[in-house]
Amino acid sequence: MGESFSTMLGKILNQGPTLLVIEDEDRYMFAGYSPESWELKSHFFGNESSLLYTLSPAMRCFNSTGYNNHYQYLNLNQQTMPNGLGIGGQFNYWGLWIDSDYGIGQSSESCTTYRDYVQLSKRKDYKIRNIEVWGIGDEPKDEDSEEGDGGVNNSILDKNLEDKVMLQLAGKEMHSEGLREPDMDL
Repeated sequence: MGESFSTMLGKILNQGPTLLVIEDEDRYMFAGYSPESWELKSHFFGNESSLLYTLSPAMRCFNSTGYNNHYQYLNLNQQTMPNGLGIGGQFNYWGLWIDSDYGIGQSSESCTTYRDYVQLSKRKDYKIRNIEVWGIGDEPKDEDSEEGDGGVNNSILDKNLEDKVMLQLAGKEMHSEGLREPDMDL
């Protein structure tokens, strides 16, 4: 697929929960579970279900301390904010960081976001040898898609019911009321 931060973003943005697994140049393996869809934001988001792991040379799991809400961070193309993907910690003291320059990251010696945290990589600043991102669970439903609450394709006439009611209250006639596409059985 190529090695670029943009390619990775295209695969994770608004795709639901993810498991990010990294092997650094020292062959340390570590991971981060993010329960919420990744979104470009200049601040932290996510929830306490977020986790960090070391996989090799030893397996450990780090749960939230509840001390802060610095679970997920994703930013790009801003000069005054860090540009990259972060899980836990704070700016320049990340639990897990992948820089937007791609191929490099950071894992600090301490991280107040996760209980009993130890540095994930051998060195604070590491080079990525391998990286994989796995989607966990279902993709979030697109609010603008044609799928309604029942999972059946609904008519555009069924959307924005609040707006429809407001128009009716304002005395506007509903000219398309009762018009429907015929059901097509394939």
